[in-house]
Amino acid sequence: MDRLTALRVFVTVVEQGSLSGAGEKLEMSRAMVSRYLAELEHWMGARLLHRTTRRLSLTGPGEETLGRARLMLALGEEMEQVAIRGDDAPKGQLRITSSYSLSEALLVGAANDYLARYPGTAIDILLLDRTVNLVEERIDLAVRITNDLDPNLVARRLGTCHSVVCASPDYLARHPTPHKAQDLALHNCLTYTYFGKSLWEFSGPDGPESVPVSGNLSANISNLLLEATLKGAGISLQPRYSAQPYLERGELIALLPQWQPKRLGVYGVYATRKQMSPLLRSFLDFLVARMADDPLWQE
Repeated sequence: MDRLTALRVFVTVVEQGSLSGAGEKLEMSRAMVSRYLAELEHWMGARLLHRTTRRLSLTGPGEETLGRARLMLALGEEMEQVAIRGDDAPKGQLRITSSYSLSEALLVGAANDYLARYPGTAIDILLLDRTVNLVEERIDLAVRITNDLDPNLVARRLGTCHSVVCASPDYLARHPTPHKAQDLALHNCLTYTYFGKSLWEFSGPDGPESVPVSGNLSANISNLLLEATLKGAGISLQPRYSAQPYLERGELIALLPQWQPKRLGVYGVYATRKQMSPLLRSFLDFLVARMADDPLWQE
């Protein structure tokens, strides 16, 4: 029995929730999936799954085996990369997730340049503004903007995300320009679901200051709020990396220069340091170097 294949079948069955789903994912017949499971259970000397006509569930030994199986598969993939590599160039595929705005401003360009440098690599980008479970979604790397890191994950700081309060000239022609942070409470503020939904935080002339904000438009994708701000719908708190081109062209006006919005870290987040692949390490090093050369991402 190919034990690595059997472990891969077992993990895929758990992730897909059925033998047929695993077979489809692995391009393997349901009978073959069942055979690998049976042989794995014989090798382990224990039943790993409770199987009924409606659902699958892990047994106690199955729970313990699942985590170790994932580690063994990750190690196998790492050894495979070493074995097939005739030089030090990284090879393989990375599955990466980030927000829409961060992908547009950073990740797509970085991935394009990285792939050009290392032809033996491939990158699969999953765009989501919400936080996802890296293990369940089979994500190698999440590029996140946050000051609230998950203690169960490993994070490497890549840079800093600066924000700017801004509005269009059209909006400011119809409403009084705010001169201090508390003036925002009197404006239609367009808010982002995952950050600063009802409270914007600043470092002002007199120290930290929090301002309750509200408005008639909220969204879970910051790019939508940027579009609405450009059309004069209200004031928004935008990542400077998204707003900068419009600020330079005068399509947006930066407000409250004496009040610095709360800074956030940009991190590369991954599941475990123990089985970190050479490819993941290489891409993280590439991102760090790229962002270090751009003042937009620095303190």
